[in-house]
Amino acid sequence: MHVHALICFSARPGSGNPALVIEGAARDGAARQAFARARNTTCVFLDEDGDDGIAGVDFFYPHMRSPLCLHATLAVAAVLFARPGAPAAIAVETALKGQRLELVREAADYFVRLLPQPVPAVDIGPAQAAALLGVPAAALAGAPCVASVGSPKLLAEVASPRALYALAPDLPAIAAWGRESGINGIYAWCRRPDGSPDGSHEGRNFNHLDPALEDSATGVAAGALSVALGRDLVLRQGAATGRDCLIRTRIDGRALLVGGAVERS
Repeated sequence: MHVHALICFSARPGSGNPALVIEGAARDGAARQAFARARNTTCVFLDEDGDDGIAGVDFFYPHMRSPLCLHATLAVAAVLFARPGAPAAIAVETALKGQRLELVREAADYFVRLLPQPVPAVDIGPAQAAALLGVPAAALAGAPCVASVGSPKLLAEVASPRALYALAPDLPAIAAWGRESGINGIYAWCRRPDGSPDGSHEGRNFNHLDPALEDSATGVAAGALSVALGRDLVLRQGAATGRDCLIRTRIDGRALLVGGAVERS
């Protein structure tokens, strides 16, 4: 078994979201979960022994298995593109849902090309979304919506970065609502001031019961937001966790590219 330690979506050297890529591990879900729990890090197991020649990617957070994790997928891209003679694009497939992803490299950055996914029908208005986020309904800058590139997110806009970091989310209520609705948490976001040189939007992801587990970078949420807004994004995340992350998205016909920097940790 070979373990690669990387950090992804770094806005500056050493600041990104950590992930471990594990090659050559047995296909034992309980053992994989135990490994991720022991390492207390997002882990992606790379399985290359399939008959179709497409590598599988199997994602585990310390507390659960996940259908898709884009920062860990970027870590896989860095491992695969480092091999001699790597092709210009590499296909992988997620273990839980069989979602096909295409990995590409552009200059120093890595990207995942994927398609928008269907979302559950959810009836939630500003008042309910605001209550889950611990603020008055007037604090939301628009009606919430749901979008997905593989893990559905409720997207809720607030007025400013200051409002974003003043949120007091009810994490147990968000988790309960998410289980009932089939939505993987709330992504609160805001537009940054015009002319900001380091990102047009900023966000925070709420889908853990423990505030200490807040994501530093949530690629699936950035992708969902890009789909919902219908445009390319440069999105900041991680100020609340002390890890400065930068996610880039680009609409590519029917598909979407989500990516950023990856470095060895």
